Amino acid sequence: MSQLHTLGIDRTAEAVYRLMLDEPEHGVAELSTALALPDSDIRAALDQLAELNLLHASPHPEDALRPVPPSVGIQLLLSLREGELRRSQQEFADAQVAALTLLRQHAVAASSRHHVDVLTGVDEIRMRLEQLAHDATAPLMSFMPGGAQTRATLDASRPLDTALLERGVPMRTLYQASVRNDPATLSYARWLTSQGAHVRTAAVLPLRMVLFTGQAALLPIDPENTGRGALQLQGPGILTALAALFGAIWDQADDFGTATDREHDDNGLTGQERQLLRLLSQGHTDTVAARRLGLGVRTTRRIMAELMTRLNAHSRFEAGAEAVRRGWLD
Repeated sequence: MSQLHTLGIDRTAEAVYRLMLDEPEHGVAELSTALALPDSDIRAALDQLAELNLLHASPHPEDALRPVPPSVGIQLLLSLREGELRRSQQEFADAQVAALTLLRQHAVAASSRHHVDVLTGVDEIRMRLEQLAHDATAPLMSFMPGGAQTRATLDASRPLDTALLERGVPMRTLYQASVRNDPATLSYARWLTSQGAHVRTAAVLPLRMVLFTGQAALLPIDPENTGRGALQLQGPGILTALAALFGAIWDQADDFGTATDREHDDNGLTGQERQLLRLLSQGHTDTVAARRLGLGVRTTRRIMAELMTRLNAHSRFEAGAEAVRRGWLD
């Protein structure tokens, strides 16, 4: 793959352009000989470079093509590409807002004609969890984002989890990798595994969810403000879809205690660092990225500053572009 492929220049066109910068008098025949490529490939590369305004016609001799200096041509392509990326990020952000709005509107509309209950207040949510747990016989699957869980959440969860595990109900719980930073939550996760539950960690989780297989799922009305209440969803279609979502993330997650998220991949990145780069490249702010990773904003900014230093970047955009160029992001 060409180093300049993100600018629309393939490997052959890049080789031709570099050679023409060194040998501007070369024509098709000379380029073909020097690069050991057929004339047809050379002409296709010249057409590509001309379309990108990296070649211009020279009057001496007539119809000859000359390379545009990189300081002009490549800089223009970089500026155009930067504009495209910014537009793409904004389009993605707009689409995300529209999708979330549609989902919330649909959930509210569906509550009057499908199996959707709106639960408001902590007490009502806990009572519903107790009812569902009492009847549960099939696996319980949970997303627990945000890293550290509140003391109130842990205290309320223990008797329910104890009752389920004593009855032999299988439990699978996904925490964020940043859970290791909170002693209380870390201790609770260890207790779960000691009681027979299966626990894994992932760098990012989509939202808080408790799914009682075959019964119902509880999701927040607003993932960004769980205090607004929860939705109880029922029906085979939605429960199957949520179970599939859980399964997909579970399969990619790390067994609790392996600390795989701290290990470095071939590019020297931890799982947390890679997810942070991906979130920021999608246009998310530091605050949103921190919340998605279950980290503090200051910690997130410190990690990003370290990544920018390693990438020799002066802005988040440069860091994202350089990470893509190096193959750090899929």
